[in-house]
Amino acid sequence: MILRSWAGATAAEDGDAYLEVLERTGVAECRALPGNRGVLVLRRVAAGRCEFRFLSLWDSWDAVRSFAGPTPERAVFYPEDDRFLVARELHCEHFEAAAWGFPGWES
Repeated sequence: MILRSWAGATAAEDGDAYLEVLERTGVAECRALPGNRGVLVLRRVAAGRCEFRFLSLWDSWDAVRSFAGPTPERAVFYPEDDRFLVARELHCEHFEAAAWGFPGWES
């Protein structure tokens, strides 16, 4: 299993609106693709910003590429992101799962 991680931030007051954007775009797209094992969006408000961490789990590199395209290290953006994001990672990190203990998530 592969975990894909991306981070970005909005102004604190835009956090709720951007979460809705994420749910309609990246979260929905990931969940609809074969090989996606789930999505987790984390957020926190700090220093006047709402910081987001978008985590998605995938069965294989082919499944990751079905979402990210041929260069999986490149972050995926949507048109509405430009309106909200005040900071963003342009690249994603990927980790291969070595061990986990989530009930119902089996290799």
